[in-house]
Amino acid sequence: MRKSTKYLAAVAAIAVGSVLPLMVAAQTAQKSPARLADIMSAVQFRHSKLWTAGRQKNWELAGYELELVKSSLTDAIALYTDIPVENITMIDPPIKSIESAIAARNAAAFGKAFGELTTGCNSCHQSTGRSFIVMTVPTASPFGNQSFAPRQGEGRDPARR
Repeated sequence: MRKSTKYLAAVAAIAVGSVLPLMVAAQTAQKSPARLADIMSAVQFRHSKLWTAGRQKNWELAGYELELVKSSLTDAIALYTDIPVENITMIDPPIKSIESAIAARNAAAFGKAFGELTTGCNSCHQSTGRSFIVMTVPTASPFGNQSFAPRQGEGRDPARR
């Protein structure tokens, strides 16, 4: 073997040997209780924004926030395979109802479905031994730095705005 080839092989072996423990540590860290708490904190934040957008009848924003809630819950389920399937299915009907209410721009149906989603969240917390985490329907928006009012002409073709 030539001297340069031996050198490259040694550098490659050192690089792989150095990165492997970091990859294992990263995978382990992803499934930590703190990581799940971070994901669920994001869900709580988005839960509140979803409610505020729906109350203001900003259906475009409500749809966006619902997609973020679903994405975060998907992350939690993917990382924590020990979450019982029943927990996932208990929030599926309210999410579908919220989607329908947003599509129909129906504030009353949105409010009802949102209450059911909140109940589903609490049922999941109880079944996983975290009944001390209790979600409620927000009573006010904590987001003083964001307008939730629908934009003028919401619902028009975005290319024409």
